[in-house]
Amino acid sequence: MRKPYIAGNWKMNMAPSEGRAFASALLDAVKESGADVKMMVAPPFVTIPAVLEVLKDSPIIVAAQNMADHDKGAYTGEVSPLFLLDLGVNTVILGHSERRQYYGETNESINRKILLALSHSMDVVYCIGETLEERESGKLEEVLSAQLEVGLKDVKSEDMKHITIAYEPVWAIGTGKTATPEDAESAHEFIRKTVQSLFSKDIAENLIIQYGGSVKANNVKALMAKENIDGALVGGASLSVADFLPILTFDK
Repeated sequence: MRKPYIAGNWKMNMAPSEGRAFASALLDAVKESGADVKMMVAPPFVTIPAVLEVLKDSPIIVAAQNMADHDKGAYTGEVSPLFLLDLGVNTVILGHSERRQYYGETNESINRKILLALSHSMDVVYCIGETLEERESGKLEEVLSAQLEVGLKDVKSEDMKHITIAYEPVWAIGTGKTATPEDAESAHEFIRKTVQSLFSKDIAENLIIQYGGSVKANNVKALMAKENIDGALVGGASLSVADFLPILTFDK
């Protein structure tokens, strides 16, 4: 049985002081709610230490939104996985569509990051998804296949336990648009079948596949009711305890 995994990607929001206060309020709310899902928040790099202070011994995982594809060196502005591990962070989001769209990250460059993260036994949330143009031109499966095949190239079967896939249709991120539960389920089912072809049936059946793209309290239950949707990668709604808590407690 796959345990639901709900994650909040704060993106470029919440300075350290804001993040500390928010994490404290969220933790109090989670304790009172009895939420029984795997939970994660991903603050901006500079906010991570403040959030870790609050959530260090809590059930809420603190992750990074990105990392470099090298451990160290002359890479101005980059953050090494070794730095994250030194802080106590061992989960990282890689391949988010905003990194692809705005900063030119490719399946190949993301693959290098995934392999480096796995070499340090880090957990990875690997984001994939199609643009509206790709969906409307019938390239959904072609795009997802390439992102999976190239992004997971040379990943060892035994390391797949460290991988979570987040399916995020690019056209639904931050737009208020959401794929219908049926459309999302269809994509998730295709992802699971593709992973089975790349690895094994057992790995595919145990793989957690999150849905991301304007997930809110009013649509999370319908999404999570689908067989192949195992969680959510939440953007805007993760910036408010009042909005995020109902998603974390969707099954209550």
